[in-house]
Amino acid sequence: MTRILIVEDEARIASFVEKGLRANGFATSVVGDGASALSSVRGGGFDLVVLDLGLPDRDGFSVLRQMRESGVDVPVVILTARDSVHDTVAGLEGGADDYMTKPFRFEELLARVRLRLRTSERAAELTVLRHGDLSLDLRTRRAGVGDRTVDLTAREFALLELFLRHPGQVLSREQILSHVWGYDFDPGSNIVDVYVRALRRKLGAERIETLRNMGYRLRD
Repeated sequence: MTRILIVEDEARIASFVEKGLRANGFATSVVGDGASALSSVRGGGFDLVVLDLGLPDRDGFSVLRQMRESGVDVPVVILTARDSVHDTVAGLEGGADDYMTKPFRFEELLARVRLRLRTSERAAELTVLRHGDLSLDLRTRRAGVGDRTVDLTAREFALLELFLRHPGQVLSREQILSHVWGYDFDPGSNIVDVYVRALRRKLGAERIETLRNMGYRLRD
């Protein structure tokens, strides 16, 4: 059974999330502080973490950073009252797989949890994705271009993984937003373009092709 750790110090919200997840077939555990969260995830056995940022003993960003530095690579969905763009970007770049703000609808949280679990299961099928001289190690989260190693941010990694799993296929902005950010709509920002440009700078501008009014594709 899939196990989910809920890191939330507000008992009412923790109970609401836990009951909803259990009703949908997940096994859950709840902790209310950062130290307990780190101890739990380092012990292993969890498939996903729902993480609040406003914890009583330390900031959720600190918990997330220490998780990733310790090699804990389970998907993390941040659930927080902080709704600024700065916090959202900081969470995603810090290693979170998704970011939701309170108040929230449980149905949306459930959909995002399922999406991240499916993505994690697919990633476990292979350890390295390859296309020509381009490679992506799913364990170290690093890319390779020939003999050169390239460090990627969390979103860059997710975007490159999507391209490598669909080489030569045209991916629309909507498809990219859905798979990389979990959006089922276009928020009207240029976030996809920004991250495509970032990958081009790191991997080579010629690797990702723009097809006007259609989307992007990784060249064959």
